[in-house]
Amino acid sequence: MKKNILIAASIVALGAVMIALTGVPVEAASCGSAKQCIDQGLTASGASGTPGDLSTILTTVTNILLFLMGAVSVIMIIIGGFRYVTSQGDQTQMQSAKNTILYAVIGVVVSIAAYAIVSFVVAQFV
Repeated sequence: MKKNILIAASIVALGAVMIALTGVPVEAASCGSAKQCIDQGLTASGASGTPGDLSTILTTVTNILLFLMGAVSVIMIIIGGFRYVTSQGDQTQMQSAKNTILYAVIGVVVSIAAYAIVSFVVAQFV
C-alpha cells in the first residue's frame, strides 16, 4: 500500500514539474528591478488579469491544487474499491480497503473546505 501511495505521489509530482517546465520559455531579461522582471514574466505567460494581480494568481494556484487533490482522491477511491473487491472475505483486508476509501473521501471534503476558505480570504483581502 505504501508503495502504491509513493508511486501515485511520484506521478503527481512529475506532472507538476512537467507543467511548470512547459510554461514559458526562459529569456534573458534586462529589467531594472525585481518587480519589473516579475511583471514581464506574468505578461509573457499570458496570465489573465493585470500583471501582479494577486487574486488571479491565488485563484490559479488554488484551482491547480484542488484539481490535483481531486485526482489523487479519485485514484485512492479506485484503489480502495479494487482492494475491497479482491479481499476475498478477509476481514482485515476489507477493513483496510474501507479505511482507504474513507480517508480519500475525507481528503476530498478537506480540499473543498480549504478551497472555500482560500476563496473567502482572497475575496475579503483583495
